[in-house]
Amino acid sequence: MTIKIIGVGYGRTGTMSTQVALNILGFPCYHMIEVIKNKANRKHVDFWLNVARSLPGSQHDWQEVFANYNATIDNPGACVWQELMEAYPEAKILLTMHPIGAEEWYESTMDTIYFSEAKWQFKVIGFISPFIRKLGEMSHRLVWQRNHKGTMQDRDSAIADYHRHIEEIKTKVPPENLLIFTADQGWGPLCQFLGVDAPETEFPKVNDRTQIKRMNAGMIIAAYGILAIGVAAFVGFFRTIGWLMSQ
Repeated sequence: MTIKIIGVGYGRTGTMSTQVALNILGFPCYHMIEVIKNKANRKHVDFWLNVARSLPGSQHDWQEVFANYNATIDNPGACVWQELMEAYPEAKILLTMHPIGAEEWYESTMDTIYFSEAKWQFKVIGFISPFIRKLGEMSHRLVWQRNHKGTMQDRDSAIADYHRHIEEIKTKVPPENLLIFTADQGWGPLCQFLGVDAPETEFPKVNDRTQIKRMNAGMIIAAYGILAIGVAAFVGFFRTIGWLMSQ
């Protein structure tokens, strides 16, 4: 397969619902969830970590991760949208935006996917999980620093960057090759843009915020479990040393 659709919108802009919609329309679609949950893609984090450690603008063998897909949306692909436009010049460009606005996008992002950057519990799990450690470094370098310009800790700066990103895309993508889309618009604009018939089913509405928060809560519990085991081992070690020295 070759990439026919490049999603350039930030995460938390209806990308999961749009991914499901593209799959229904016959465009197997890449998304961060394919990196995290698809067991067949477990080595993809190594590819994206290499991308994150490379200079912006570098080209890579994108088919190493996109071989089974002809569309990509959300992170990490959206972080290299200009590189992908160069590699796949015939691809259509899909800019997803949050249906309510930039302020709600910011709140949603901070409440969910910024967990890997903001919570120490994620780092604790990274000590024992190479996958989580790589995912965290990749996200830090590629998503939060390169794509979001390190703005997320300051609300006003992050929202300004959200608007800057949209304007940059409008400037660099020919209007006839660009769809600016919100998931609440449904099938019509998307199907017309892609030249396909609209399904009779309703447009997907995926409430992945709840799913992500549940996963984050599980990581917090796991992190405290790891700390508890570590403390118990630490105490047991020194008790043993004390006992040996008393003999």
